[in-house]
Amino acid sequence: MTDEDTSTGPQEGTEDRTILLIGSGPIQIGQAAEFDYSGAQACRALREEGARVVLVNSNPATIMTDPEMADKVYIEPITTEAISEIIERERPDGVIAGLGGQTGLNVTAELAEEGVLEEFDVDIMGTPLDTIYATEDRDLFRQRMEKIGQPVPKSTTISLEEGEAVENITEEALVERVEDSVDAVGGLPVISRTTYTLGGSGSGVVHEMDELVSRVRKGLRLSRNSEVLITESISGWVELEYEVMRDADDSCIIICNMENIDPMGIHTGESTVVTPSQVIPDEGHQEMRDAALQVIRELGIQGGCNIQFAWHDDGTPGGEYRVVEVNPRVSRSSALASKATGYPIARVTAKVALGKRLHEITNEITGETTAAFEPAIDYVVTKVPRWPKDKFTDVDFELSTAMKSTGEAMSIGRTFEESLLKALRSSEYDPAADWDEVSDEELEAEYLEKPTPDRPYAIFEAFERGYTTEDVVELTDIHEWYVERFGRVVEAVEAAAEGDFAAAASAGHTNA
Repeated sequence: MTDEDTSTGPQEGTEDRTILLIGSGPIQIGQAAEFDYSGAQACRALREEGARVVLVNSNPATIMTDPEMADKVYIEPITTEAISEIIERERPDGVIAGLGGQTGLNVTAELAEEGVLEEFDVDIMGTPLDTIYATEDRDLFRQRMEKIGQPVPKSTTISLEEGEAVENITEEALVERVEDSVDAVGGLPVISRTTYTLGGSGSGVVHEMDELVSRVRKGLRLSRNSEVLITESISGWVELEYEVMRDADDSCIIICNMENIDPMGIHTGESTVVTPSQVIPDEGHQEMRDAALQVIRELGIQGGCNIQFAWHDDGTPGGEYRVVEVNPRVSRSSALASKATGYPIARVTAKVALGKRLHEITNEITGETTAAFEPAIDYVVTKVPRWPKDKFTDVDFELSTAMKSTGEAMSIGRTFEESLLKALRSSEYDPAADWDEVSDEELEAEYLEKPTPDRPYAIFEAFERGYTTEDVVELTDIHEWYVERFGRVVEAVEAAAEGDFAAAASAGHTNA
């Protein structure tokens, strides 16, 4: 095994505990530097409390595997076999599952199922194992949400029988199972989701039965527990995320909420994301805020978690929502929320896992307030994905519920328009289209109706061609409020051409 010991010993007055921290492994689509960011925060936080940190990660090209970051660093595969040997050697008191992304959750669940954690008396710290199961097993999740009266999309599961292999299922038998599942959720289109996978692998919105059968077969192969969820499609609804923190005393706070510009049906990692939300009425926000607190308490999550909602305007003051998914771990969105608000989610999650209460954790930035205070922001933060079109020239970049982006750019502005333009410039993305060569018909069919990395730029082009806000809303399914702001950006360019540079600057344009 490859390891380095840099132990500094417990701090005076703290408990001497050995904590195993599982990293996220190699950087790939679905997990990138945000997990290294979170893991490094967690290592520092655990050592501040006097814990001896044993870190396992297969990727040496990270900050968290620096010898100074943990007391002992193992550069080993993130597998049950390798980690079992490390546990036998190091005898940790506990393991924190939620700081290594989906990889950390999966391997912790496998270690528990194989009896390794029980054999060596290793506690799962923070989020309990049954919560991991309840959030990853879509049927269990639906049951827990229905128990507390929270609305979820209609869903059913397709799974393999004991001893059954997906390769041995005939096409006819699989088609029959898929058709029964589609009928159970109200017909096509549906959303196919694969459990225990990263970045939406094997998932997507499906309109045709043949495609769905193919996705289900692929999903059954990818899923750790050979299970695929078939869900009613709520494409077109507004997608939101709430970052929530809870400690062992049941103290909960909402760190922030984030709103996707692109509607449901596109992975949140692929969408342009804004915080705080801009289009949800206060009644709807308060309902989802209360729901988020109710959900984290029902699931018993300790530490940070990400709760995803779908919302649409049904004519009532608060609108209608569904609870879509819960991630009981730090995630890509957690890193975004931390940077947007200044609230160190991974650091607080690590300390909560050790038993600290929110009111006992000091905010390093202010030096006076504690982690029990909800952040308040008076600016707009926008995140746009980074598209590797230069590296993957043959990939179809039509956006769906499976990730293709390999990074993101975040910006802060006084207005949404300013924040958006900063983020687009920072992403260093050039549209593939030469707009002078694109007809109106092609602009609508290939760039506005179809979600691609070029769509934000296509919206600007549409306004320059004289399209109205209503035209663009109908073609893109993007909320009217956002479309209007895209139009204002174009209007500011026209104003600058007439000498009104203040309007252009306030909309985020630069002198370049």
